[in-house]
Amino acid sequence: MTDSEQLAYIEKMPGCEMFSEKLKAAGFFPVRAKEVEILQINTGRRCNLSCRHCHVEAGPSRKEMMSEETLWRCFEAIKKNPGINTADITGGAPEMNPHLERFLDEVSRLGKRTIVRSNLVILLEPEYSRFLDAYVRNRVEVVCSLPDFRKEKTDRQRGEGHFGKCLRVLGMLNKEGYGEPGSGLLLHLVHNPAGAYLPAPQKALEHEYRVRLSGEYGIKFNQMFCITNMPLGRYLDYLIITDNYGDYVASLGKNFNGSNLENIMCRDMISVGWDGTLYDCDFNQILGLPVSEESSARIGDFDPDKLGRRSVVIRNHCYGCTAGSGSSCQGCFN
Repeated sequence: MTDSEQLAYIEKMPGCEMFSEKLKAAGFFPVRAKEVEILQINTGRRCNLSCRHCHVEAGPSRKEMMSEETLWRCFEAIKKNPGINTADITGGAPEMNPHLERFLDEVSRLGKRTIVRSNLVILLEPEYSRFLDAYVRNRVEVVCSLPDFRKEKTDRQRGEGHFGKCLRVLGMLNKEGYGEPGSGLLLHLVHNPAGAYLPAPQKALEHEYRVRLSGEYGIKFNQMFCITNMPLGRYLDYLIITDNYGDYVASLGKNFNGSNLENIMCRDMISVGWDGTLYDCDFNQILGLPVSEESSARIGDFDPDKLGRRSVVIRNHCYGCTAGSGSSCQGCFN
C-alpha cells in the first residue's frame, strides 16, 4: 500500500473516535515534545527477511539505504548535542548498511548508549558475521526480535527454521557475555504478538520467556520488550486479508489509557529516515508524515532546541502507543 492508502485506512478506524479528539478530552492536545534524548536511525529498508508483521515492509528486494553522508550527519548531530544520550539503530536489517560498522566504532568513542535492533539470524550469514565482534568491541546494546518462545509461533511469523536459528545466535551472544549479570553487555528480546491482539502483560511474559528459554535451551537475556503491532505495512495487509482490521483497531481504541500519554516515545525521540528526513517516530516515517518543525526537517538542519519544543504530528495509529500498558521501542510503560 502507498502512504496515502495507509493514511486513508488510519483515518477510518472503525470503533474509534479521532485520536486528536481523545487527546483533547484528556487535556493533552497538542502533544508537545519535551526534549530530544534519543536519535533513532533507520539505516535502510533492505533486510534478509520478509516478516509478515513488518510495518516498514522491509525485505531482500528493497533498495532504500542510508548513504554514508547521511549517516555521518547523524553522527555529527549526536556528537554536537550533549542532550542526545542514545543512538538507536534500526532498519530493515541495520547490518546490511555498508557503513554501519565504522559508525558504531565512532559512536562508541562518544560514550553514548548505542542500540542496534537485529533480527539475529543475519549474523549467521558469512558476510555479516563480523558484527558479533563489532557489537562486543563497542559494547553495543543488542535488541533482538523473538516473536515467541514457542517454535511454531515464531516460525509462523518469520519463516520455517527461524526459531532454531535465533536460538543459535542467542547462544553465540551469551558465549561472548551478552545477557550475563555484571558483564555490561546488554541483550534484550522483543515480543510482537503473532495474531490480531494486544501483547500480554510484559512482566508476566518476560518471566515465561526467561523460564522457558533458560530451562529448555540455556539462553539468558536482560529484559523483554513487549511492543504493540501497529496497523501499518504488512501487518495492515494481514489484518485486512484475515478480516481482523475492524476488531483490532476497535480494540486499540477501547484500551486507550490516558496515563500513558506522558511517556509516549515521540516526546523525547527523533526518528531519522533512510534519506535523512526527520520524523516524530518510525511509524510516522512509514506514513510519510515528517516533523512539524519545517526549519529542521532534515538531519543536516538538526536543531535540538526547536525539535525539543515541536508539536508532534499525530494520527489515529497513535492509539497503538497508548493502548493498555502502552508501547514504545523500549517496551511497555507499566
